[in-house]
Amino acid sequence: MSGTTSHEDYGSAQAKRALVPLVFIFMLTILCFQAFGFVFPQIGEDLQAPGQASLISAIPGIILGIVCFVYGSLGDFFSLKKMVAVGVTLLLIGSVLGFFLHDNIWLVIFARSLQTAGGQVAGSVYLVVASRYLSGPDKVVFFGIFTAAYQLSTAIGIVASGYLSMINWAYLFLIPLAAILVIPILLKNLPETVVSGSHIDVLGFCIFGLAIGLLTLAFSYGWAYLAGSVVLFVLFAIHINRSAEPFITPAFFRNTRWLMAISLILIFYFVNYSIAPLCNAIGGAAFQLNPGQVSLHLMWSNVVGFVVGFSSGKIVDKLGRTATILLAAGLMIAGLCLASFLVQANMIALTAGICLFYAGLGMLYSPVTTMVLGTVGEAEMGRAIGMNDLVMNVTASVGITLIGGLMSSQALGTMSISGVTGPVATYANILLICAGVTALGVVAFLCFRGSIKPEER
Repeated sequence: MSGTTSHEDYGSAQAKRALVPLVFIFMLTILCFQAFGFVFPQIGEDLQAPGQASLISAIPGIILGIVCFVYGSLGDFFSLKKMVAVGVTLLLIGSVLGFFLHDNIWLVIFARSLQTAGGQVAGSVYLVVASRYLSGPDKVVFFGIFTAAYQLSTAIGIVASGYLSMINWAYLFLIPLAAILVIPILLKNLPETVVSGSHIDVLGFCIFGLAIGLLTLAFSYGWAYLAGSVVLFVLFAIHINRSAEPFITPAFFRNTRWLMAISLILIFYFVNYSIAPLCNAIGGAAFQLNPGQVSLHLMWSNVVGFVVGFSSGKIVDKLGRTATILLAAGLMIAGLCLASFLVQANMIALTAGICLFYAGLGMLYSPVTTMVLGTVGEAEMGRAIGMNDLVMNVTASVGITLIGGLMSSQALGTMSISGVTGPVATYANILLICAGVTALGVVAFLCFRGSIKPEER
């Protein structure tokens, strides 16, 4: 396939053939992201740099949020086939460099950043293709497959890191090389649609991306980063108001229906990254389990999330979007409360609560995402997807920073609302705080859903 491709030339059948290898590469990327996030303390010890170890997870996490937005937005202007070709090349280069140059903490961070920046193109292009070329019912199904793939790759990544770290964690870098197997199928079936006469707003992308990066760093490294972020956001506002062809117009941010819908992502996904490290801390403090043993328990919660996420399309068909969102949020709240009250019982009981949480999270993605995307037109679909992914990653990164601070706080350890005492009282209270944040999302949804009024697909 060469040249440009119109909607008439590119059908849903070919789109589905492209979505399968895209989700495979996306799974490899998330697998590595979760795996390195789980074992970065050990990597820091091995490289005699424990103080910088968290950057192995933090910097790729920031990059993940930024490139989610950039790739999704570029989907409105640029050839999807060329985007994937560049992204997969970066993924493979990062994998090879990381494996052979893993003796320095900064080279490890650099290689992980390349892997993350390159691999995420598959996830962003998957969402653009599914949103643009699939019908309503198929769209919900493939969004469900997407969130199921995320849960499954998270489970595999946590377990793989637990076992490979006992051999040599550097082998984790080689996992994305499996992407080579599906590249021919992918490039054959991706569209090359390019908007005629389109202009890529490089300056706008750079200002916005740097502003988001500084905002995320501000929660870990101080107010100077926040001040820098505010200045850049002001410059960005000036830029999109004065530029002849900004990548995103001021009217996009004046879409009140979209603002209300994206606020739900901001609230519901705030605790997403925090649950796994919370369980790891609880397993060690309450049951004297090592991270490898904890990972085997967490694996089952991600498997539950995979199964429910895979079935979320059918659940939405049966219950409708509103009922599915309320059910999903209810499962998340119930699971967090159950885990809080059973935090000292045993690891199996704790895992049961976390299974409920991930079941709700797996069910939530498809209906909430289709609701957000239902508030914009097709011409802005890529940017809406990019902003959706950006908010989802940034809010979770901010959440883990703030909740990580609470985990080391003494104030929450004096007593527990759930009646738990001892060193795990802090964790029990944090689980209830997470439940409260999710409940706030339910309140926001009930307040906003009448005004959002997205098309029920």
